[in-house]
Amino acid sequence: MGFLRRLLGASDEGNDSPAAPPATAAELEEDERAHELELARFEQDRTSDLVRRQQRYSDRSWTPPVQGGTIRAGDEAAGPEEGGGT
Repeated sequence: MGFLRRLLGASDEGNDSPAAPPATAAELEEDERAHELELARFEQDRTSDLVRRQQRYSDRSWTPPVQGGTIRAGDEAAGPEEGGGT
């Protein structure tokens, strides 16, 4: 949570020491990377092996072929009558 305090510029209440200089961009990036790594570890611990495999291979999952076409029941525009007959 320290990186959020530095990011938002909040100071510790009740602290009589002089305010620390604002964090540099490099420090903020480092803190953000550390926080993202912590979140990734937490997410990995939270999900089971089955869920991780499902997420990893979801793009290779089998989907049934599309049945029928774009014409639906009640469509007057398409059909054998379109031949331009009498």
